[in-house]
Amino acid sequence: MLAPASALATTTFGFVLVLSVAVPVAGILLAFTLGDRYVRQVALAVVPLGLAIAGAILLAVPQGGGLIVYLLGAWSPPLGVALRADGLSAVMLATTAIVICAVAVFATTDFRPASDARTSFAFWILLLAVWAALNMIFVGGDLFTLYVALELLTFAAVPLVCLDGRAETLQAALRYLVFALLGSVLYLLGAALLYGFYGTLDMVLMSRVVSAQPGVLIAVALMTVGLLAKTALFPLHLWLPSAHAGAPAAASAILSGLVVKGSFFILLRLWFDVIPGLHSLAATQFLAALGTGAIVIGSVVALRQERLKLLVAYSTLAQIGYLFLIFPLAANALGQLETGQAFAAGLLQAISHASAKAAMFLAVGSIYTGLGHDRITGLGGVARVLPLSVLTFAVGGLALMGVQPSGAAFAKELLLQEATRTGQWWWAAVLHVGGMFTTAYVLLVLAYALAPSDQPIAPIQTALPSRDLPALALAICSLLLGLVPWEPYLPISHDVLPKLFSSDGFAKLLLSVLGGATLAVLLNPWRHPLAASSGWKALEKVLEPLRRICFGFGNLVEQADGLLREWAAAGISLLLLGLALAVLMFAAN
Repeated sequence: MLAPASALATTTFGFVLVLSVAVPVAGILLAFTLGDRYVRQVALAVVPLGLAIAGAILLAVPQGGGLIVYLLGAWSPPLGVALRADGLSAVMLATTAIVICAVAVFATTDFRPASDARTSFAFWILLLAVWAALNMIFVGGDLFTLYVALELLTFAAVPLVCLDGRAETLQAALRYLVFALLGSVLYLLGAALLYGFYGTLDMVLMSRVVSAQPGVLIAVALMTVGLLAKTALFPLHLWLPSAHAGAPAAASAILSGLVVKGSFFILLRLWFDVIPGLHSLAATQFLAALGTGAIVIGSVVALRQERLKLLVAYSTLAQIGYLFLIFPLAANALGQLETGQAFAAGLLQAISHASAKAAMFLAVGSIYTGLGHDRITGLGGVARVLPLSVLTFAVGGLALMGVQPSGAAFAKELLLQEATRTGQWWWAAVLHVGGMFTTAYVLLVLAYALAPSDQPIAPIQTALPSRDLPALALAICSLLLGLVPWEPYLPISHDVLPKLFSSDGFAKLLLSVLGGATLAVLLNPWRHPLAASSGWKALEKVLEPLRRICFGFGNLVEQADGLLREWAAAGISLLLLGLALAVLMFAAN
């Protein structure tokens, strides 16, 4: 995290932080100047430059003692604005660059000026705008700069939802915009309160003087709830399924893999950098409980979806829940947050999800393009027709499931160790059940995709390697994240790695697979591809009473999800969560 002693002066290589934001912005301006005919070429020229800048920051942070700083105009905070990058920033900048690079290569065939100049121009401009906004979030040094970057991110992401101009995607984009703006208002109110107390919003300066005053606790509660709305944490997820499922594949990959990580990153900065010394044990347990609700609701509803893209969208809701399990596990005996292994595990889970989920959305896009639909029950035989697309989805799914040596497996092992060390066994149980749910919806899709088709399948469009290979590369990256040397950037010990390949590690994986297969059978309401076999019919007879109970439970969960995604329920949830967080923080301090 940010080092207060050296965070108020420009350091060597600090200028690279400016380039990380300036280069995508320059690409936008150049694209507007040259017009829609050259917008794709401009974007594809900016992508390797941005990737190189992210790599330079990744190399510079360890050489700078874990932190590089640039003071805009040579003015120190609180008068000036500081850009800062620590290990957390460096890995998020690199992850964003890699995902955007893969998405850009994938999108070259979908968004060509010759096919639809207006849509193509909008996509490439918005892609660069999202990149610039995310980079500003990752290097911003004060809470107002983060607010500005977050708003830029919102206004760049919303149009990605409705690029095709259909009525349902326009409605989804409007829901996203309005609810995100509500979150922005709450965040800004909290930031204004903090500025009134301390006369600065610089995170390093604030961390030195912040105290548990009533106004400060209210400000933190307001900002937290606002960020939860933008992150789409349960029950504030009314905009996420329709937005992610309705957007084009390349846009969905950006929205799910990267955009929701922007607000989560600011939440980490707020809780771990600005207020780590405040007592917040009850509030952290509450945040993790919301994460648990996201895991259960998102997974159960995902298993009941008929469309593949909606299944992946709801799995994003579930995976967001995992990120919030780090808060109670990172708290010490006094209820104060520490940047230890739990914090590192949360970030590793975010990176793993960003790469794997982006790959899965791109694979779903290729399947939809090839078949003309994404109905899960109609995927029989697709593995023979679109083998690379199915392989990409499978590898991304395996990475999310926590198959060794994926980043998810590494993160899960770190969180389980922290749960054991702190005696919070209930979060270990949530991790295991969540792993089973993830396995369930991955196995469900693969069961249909690998099953033979009742009739010959003729793809309506030839599969192009230029679409599938970058997505497959992303999925493989997620699967191999556990082998990356994280020590220069995150507080992770590679002593954990041998445990992933121990008998205990494989036993946990086997438990997850068996539990996931059982959940897939019990909760999926659609006709299974093996339904005609005698063995399956015998199994159905044995499981029929239990399946009826699970179907009833699934119906209740789906109805609850539909209710929570109504405007009235979402608004009430927003107010109640803010009130609950404020009360819990007052009680602890």
